[in-house]
Amino acid sequence: MEAIYKRILIKISGEALAGDKKTGYDFAFVSRVCETVGRIAAEGVQVGIVIGGGNFWRGVKDGAGKVERVSADRMGMLATAMNCLAVADVFKQLGCEARVMTAVDIQGVGERYDTRRAIEYLEQGKVVLFGCGTGMPFFSTDTAATLRAAEIHADAILLAKNIDGVYDDDPRKNPAAVKFDEITYDEVLARRLAVMDSTATSMAMDNSIPVIVFALAEPENIVRVLRGEKIGTTVK
Repeated sequence: MEAIYKRILIKISGEALAGDKKTGYDFAFVSRVCETVGRIAAEGVQVGIVIGGGNFWRGVKDGAGKVERVSADRMGMLATAMNCLAVADVFKQLGCEARVMTAVDIQGVGERYDTRRAIEYLEQGKVVLFGCGTGMPFFSTDTAATLRAAEIHADAILLAKNIDGVYDDDPRKNPAAVKFDEITYDEVLARRLAVMDSTATSMAMDNSIPVIVFALAEPENIVRVLRGEKIGTTVK
């Protein structure tokens, strides 16, 4: 495969790992995603992954007014670490080397994130899973994805979602919503479109990292993006 990007950061929502179960894991689907990623890694594409934690915990939304924001965000960080461990083991079963790096010290779970070490792993052909978000409350895993992408000098962020691109309105509520093939960071921010949070979008813009938003329901879409096929929405 002639990939248009040499090094990528894939952001996957925790909910995507759960599939129709809504919580936990749909391992049949997780295996399909890992097989696809393992295949492109074997062909020389360097892959970092940030996974959300929504299949276990959705921060203050799940706190029912009882859990303070800082605690809720830290619980979310732990959920992302669990997801990284699960996905790393699936990679291992498929014969693909993966490393878990965490933004906070969790002995026995993963090694503490270090930019230079992460790049070394990527250059060795290992998939690197970045857990625990940024390590700080009040920052989403979208922001963690753009931060890690900037730090490792990723060529693009692949935003794998449950929706097939960026629309001018919620297509689940408005069947007349129009999907964009391309859109600028400025327009995303001005329209307050639900691509990533504003901090993540601004960081991607400031570092000139294109964001390709596409549906993960068909994992092969990752390959299509790397081939340069026009799927989803490109934010740049």
